[in-house]
Amino acid sequence: MTEQVVVVTGASGGIGRASAIAFARRGAKVALLARGEEGLDGAARDVEAAGGTALAIPVDVAEYEQVEAAAQRVEDELGPIDVWANVAFTSVFAPFTQIEPKEFKRATEVTYLGYVYGTRAALDRMKPRDRGAIVQVGSALAYRGIPLQSAYCGAKHAIQGFHDSLRCELLHDKSNVHVTMVQMPAVNTPQFSWVLSKLPKHPQPVPPIFQPEVAADAVVFAADHPQRREYWVGTPTVATLIANKFAAGLLDRYLARTGYKSQQTDSVSDPDQSANLWHPADQKDGHDYGTHGVFDDRSTSRSYQLWASQHRGLVTTALATCTAAATAVLTARHSRNR
Repeated sequence: MTEQVVVVTGASGGIGRASAIAFARRGAKVALLARGEEGLDGAARDVEAAGGTALAIPVDVAEYEQVEAAAQRVEDELGPIDVWANVAFTSVFAPFTQIEPKEFKRATEVTYLGYVYGTRAALDRMKPRDRGAIVQVGSALAYRGIPLQSAYCGAKHAIQGFHDSLRCELLHDKSNVHVTMVQMPAVNTPQFSWVLSKLPKHPQPVPPIFQPEVAADAVVFAADHPQRREYWVGTPTVATLIANKFAAGLLDRYLARTGYKSQQTDSVSDPDQSANLWHPADQKDGHDYGTHGVFDDRSTSRSYQLWASQHRGLVTTALATCTAAATAVLTARHSRNR
């Protein structure tokens, strides 16, 4: 996997930054796309320290021309793109009627159209070569909307529909370019310290919370195995998606009762907190927020469910072996008792 060329959007923090570092540990050339130049500089240093080659490109993914120009620069300076990971997003924490239409539009353009534009730029280069992988970083909220995050949930639902449609087209074409999606749980990223919030208390991910490195491990694995339609990361994601499939109405009522409190800490919101909706919070001469958010003491660095997903063959064999052994024991006991 050395010399693999990887593009990561939203690379200045959180899952994007952790994913860039994970690819760099394998010697990859990593193009870092984001708006915040201070965060990009920090991410580039992290990539180089991990053993990779970094190319930091300031880009607003809501602008197709910028994304296209960045993709061309990557190919000119690093070589043909092997993997494109869409991670970038922005949002607003607030009840729907408190979100201004222009704010909702901006969140949708970055979070949804940013994926569309990144995917188009990648496909325009990958399809003629008939190789490459595109990883869409999703969320359990791509299937299950929750209160206070209508802009984010709407965009993630849109990405899911876009992903399904595109995957069908690539299968129809018998293309060797693959697209896969990774549905994430709650992750300890800087977003809760820089997304525009109109809540009375500081926003937080709904526990249990996972560290960005868990998500990054899933992104890298998905890039290596992009033939699978999607990956679910974390037991909470699995539980949420199954509950939504079979008891969506009950889940509506449960979230109506718990969704407001579970997404806020006990701390009063800082009215002067940076918000990255219109301008990056980690802009030049600003603050580099890094990979992790402020919930390290409450976050876990492992996911047994993800390990099981990555080792489906081993798990299936083990289950089959245990089932066969149990069947043999029960059959022997039955024979003795006859």
